[in-house]
Amino acid sequence: QVQLVESGGGLVQAGGSLRLSCAASVQPFISYTMGWFRQAPGKEREFVAAINWSGGSTSYTDSVKGRFTISRDNRKNTVYLQMNSLKPEDTAVYYCAADRQRPFGTVLTMSENEYDYWGQGTQVTVSS
Repeated sequence: QVQLVESGGGLVQAGGSLRLSCAASVQPFISYTMGWFRQAPGKEREFVAAINWSGGSTSYTDSVKGRFTISRDNRKNTVYLQMNSLKPEDTAVYYCAADRQRPFGTVLTMSENEYDYWGQGTQVTVSS
């Protein structure tokens, strides 16, 4: 059974940092583009960042560019989201997602409809 398990969320003051982790049981991990999405209260889920199989190519939504960094460790089947200079508008439930591609996760997918597996989400709250 495929599982994506996020961790690292919490409460932080504006300007602070958090690092989210997502441990994935998908195999082989390198066949998956990995992404992060978020959903704020009363809003639709939105794309945050994506990373290809090697980690050599990434994509970000404009509002987080320069503040967030997505990375992955293929030995640990884990993807990360380093979030710096956090703002109150970053408050949301953050979801990890996996998009299966063969043989390698090459395409940086930004549409949630393209992702095959999802985690349960982790809450990030940024206070002003």
